[in-house]
Amino acid sequence: MLQKLEKLISSVELKLSTVNDNKELEEVRIEFLGRKGQLPALTSEMRDLTSEERPAAGKALNQTKQKISSLFSEAEGKLSDLKGSDSTSGIDVTLPGRKQNLGSKHPITKIIDECSRVFRRMGFVVADGPEIETVYNNFDALNTPKDHPSRDELDTFYFDDGRLLRTQTSPVQIRIMENNEPPIRIVAPGRCFRRDTPDATHSMNFHQIEGLYIDKDVSLADLKSVLITFAHELFGPDVKIRLRPHFFPFTEPSVEYDFSCIMCKGKGCNVCKNSGWLEIAGAGMVDPEVLQNVGYDPEIWSGFAFGMGIERIAMIKYRVNDIRLLYENDIRFLKQF
Repeated sequence: MLQKLEKLISSVELKLSTVNDNKELEEVRIEFLGRKGQLPALTSEMRDLTSEERPAAGKALNQTKQKISSLFSEAEGKLSDLKGSDSTSGIDVTLPGRKQNLGSKHPITKIIDECSRVFRRMGFVVADGPEIETVYNNFDALNTPKDHPSRDELDTFYFDDGRLLRTQTSPVQIRIMENNEPPIRIVAPGRCFRRDTPDATHSMNFHQIEGLYIDKDVSLADLKSVLITFAHELFGPDVKIRLRPHFFPFTEPSVEYDFSCIMCKGKGCNVCKNSGWLEIAGAGMVDPEVLQNVGYDPEIWSGFAFGMGIERIAMIKYRVNDIRLLYENDIRFLKQF
């Protein structure tokens, strides 16, 4: 019996020395320790021994079991160390891959993209410019009077060197006209800054998209047709538009334009304050002074400009009642879009 046990240990050591993975280890375990394995077979031979032989054989059998158990533990440890050095450790390649949660665009970005696509289909090109601007590009070239309230430090963010954070994207129009000959047809989406007190409809940081069209024989009728097309593309074919006389330093004549309320379809509700109309922004024919400032002859060239707040459009389209919700980055709010 003792010789058989010693031979069994040697066989286990030899088998384990050739094991390369858990599958092979389990096969060796079954061969020696399984119900029909070699060690249980030797255990069953104990009943054939005499009463004098059994104590020594039993002790040897227990020691053999402990030794074999130790050998298997060592083999398992070696396999674990081998896996740990592998870059794929812990990865079960048979499992399905984990689904990656994709984010979505911010509602402001979605509106900018949607507006840009609409104007591109009408032949406009998207233009961009810096957010830190000169006083000339932001005010002077746009025919803004020296005493205009928007120039005051209470309304505009100035730097020590005299530059400022742009209050509108109109400086992009100046930059484009100064460096290009007409005809010009651009839209300029971007971020703007003003010293507004934050509330449900105002923010110190906001976004605009402005348009400019310069060519020969451009009229206010061309402006209206562009705005009507934009309204229909963005809010549907039932939306109407109206122009109201207004004043802006850089356009003459100037108008404010409204869209019929998309909530009540012009019948009147609390969103449109029972007027049936939603105020969008301003527009008008480019002032001849502005054309002269960029080197265009106003006797030859004419054009229109318009602008609108991205947040305003987003609030209307998505039924958002507080502009601050667009900036708080609350994932519970943003996931709706």
